[in-house]
Amino acid sequence: MSKDLIYILPSLQPPVTESFATYQTTRQFYQEVQARSEFQRYCQWYRQTARQHQQQLKRMRGEFNFMQWFRRQEFSK
Repeated sequence: MSKDLIYILPSLQPPVTESFATYQTTRQFYQEVQARSEFQRYCQWYRQTARQHQQQLKRMRGEFNFMQWFRRQEFSK
């Protein structure tokens, strides 16, 4: 009779645990891929912004400094 009980009581625990572990691993993988992609986009944006700021600074250093001209006018009085 105990041999017949095996067929009556289903064993749900192992398949549920395995499928949940697979789901969790897959979810963690895609979260890692998304985090790395976002970080890569941020790094590209940062490099581009830094390049733009360096170009702007270079242009500003080449321009005439009006404030220095006004200061010379004040001191010459």
